[in-house]
Amino acid sequence: MTQAVTHLVEIDDDQLDRRWRWRDDPDGETEVRYAFYRSIEALELATGRAGRAVGAAGLVPPAAHAFALATAARWDLHGVLASLHDTDLDTDPGGAEWTLRQTLAHIVYVQRAYPAWSSWWLTRDQDGPLPPHAPEEVGIGFPEEADEGIGSLNEIRHRLDEAVDAAAERMAALDESQLARGARWSGYAVDVGFRLRRMSSHLQEHTIQVEKTLVMLGRPPRECDRLARLAYRAYGRLEAAVYALPPALASAAREPLVQALDELTEVAAHVRSPGSVTSPDAD
Repeated sequence: MTQAVTHLVEIDDDQLDRRWRWRDDPDGETEVRYAFYRSIEALELATGRAGRAVGAAGLVPPAAHAFALATAARWDLHGVLASLHDTDLDTDPGGAEWTLRQTLAHIVYVQRAYPAWSSWWLTRDQDGPLPPHAPEEVGIGFPEEADEGIGSLNEIRHRLDEAVDAAAERMAALDESQLARGARWSGYAVDVGFRLRRMSSHLQEHTIQVEKTLVMLGRPPRECDRLARLAYRAYGRLEAAVYALPPALASAAREPLVQALDELTEVAAHVRSPGSVTSPDAD
């Protein structure tokens, strides 16, 4: 997915209006811009097929929904980050605001923390009163927040993926009674299900922060950047249809997912190949 969309992000805005011979059909005529929308269409078609296949195969575990939301939000953030470079990470936006590196370090740290601390709330004695917070020893050995931002942008993005995927692997099988167990978030009495659903909204919250930082840095997105983000969003919705499911359910939707990714790869390669793109006046 990321490699195919990376190829599309490398296209310049001034190329979007150029003719693109999609499918090499001599009777058809479109433009490079449609390569992005064709990718989105393929992903959206697969999302519908995958959802129907999963629905026919069985019931989705209740906790899987929280992680489906989280992975959709994760890919939207990747869509914002796709056009950035390592040199953007430490540029000071001013006004005592966080750099992009600091924001991304915080995102990864908290995505790891939600399942780690939720595990303690699951194991505590449910008969007693709800404690005001988890004990301090729960955090012993946990990574420092700043350490999550060390390295290149790709390394930090990989760390984010690890955090989201590890949380799903660890907790996606929780049942309704476990999700209903008492917990706290920011001092408020909630349940474990609330904390897991918070993974999605936390990602969305700081995706907006990244966008605001880019405005402060004078880095408005190009049209290609906006289009690539739409493709990442569409992929996130597709992955959400099968994410964190038991293997038997996920495998039911494998075919439409593979078909969509194959088409993305083909579109990205074709739009970059010599002869597939012509000038507006060529015929």
